[in-house]
Amino acid sequence: MIQIILHGYNGKMGKILQEIIEQDPESKVIAGIDNFNTCTSAHHPVFTSFDDSIPKADVIIDFSHYSAVPALLEYCVKTHTPVIICTTGLDDNTNHLIKNASEHIPVFKSANMSLGINVIAEAIKSVVPALEDTFNIEIIEKHHNKKADSPSGTALFLADEINKACSVKKNYIFGRHSKNDSCDITDLGIHAVRGGTIPGEHTIIFAGNDEIIEIKHTALSKRIFATGALEAAKFLVTAEKGLYNMSDIFGNNSR
Repeated sequence: MIQIILHGYNGKMGKILQEIIEQDPESKVIAGIDNFNTCTSAHHPVFTSFDDSIPKADVIIDFSHYSAVPALLEYCVKTHTPVIICTTGLDDNTNHLIKNASEHIPVFKSANMSLGINVIAEAIKSVVPALEDTFNIEIIEKHHNKKADSPSGTALFLADEINKACSVKKNYIFGRHSKNDSCDITDLGIHAVRGGTIPGEHTIIFAGNDEIIEIKHTALSKRIFATGALEAAKFLVTAEKGLYNMSDIFGNNSR
């Protein structure tokens, strides 16, 4: 039985994770951590900060706020607890802390926990080299009106995967608002839309002369991210120290 602590317990993803884990016979939530403990009917102890009273877990799953990640990493290194970072909008300093933590404990970090997005990332490796010289590439991402960061971590992840596959690296253009804004073949436009309750939609557009190719992923529910996080937890509890992502799970499943 994998014993899990949820960081961001009272958030939307925290609540969905509780439901997903309750249905899984191999895992169990033993505690939550949330700076805003407004839940009065929690089935588990919920802590508002990291202290010695928190029970020892096999792994911590993080769906919190980017400002809370540094303290989480410090706690995980101190207690030698594997951690899955699902929070987006992280700055360079926090990413540096993640890399440092991975030198001591297993750390899993992915901009998007869904299987579909990561399959697209793998597909990009074969699509981009054939199109990069003659097709303009743009990314459009859509999310709900409560999302704090823009563009999304997933959009940046997909842009980075495109750039890795390019022989000539693209320049990221965030939005287009100038009347004299040209679109060079070496540009990669990234555009954000916010509104309503859109869970998440990402479209990669390859626009050539007289033909257009679109690769689109739509998240119809946040449950896909919770399911991916739980799969990551099952992978990480047996992993050695290091920094892992979804491609490591794919490799593990193929063996």
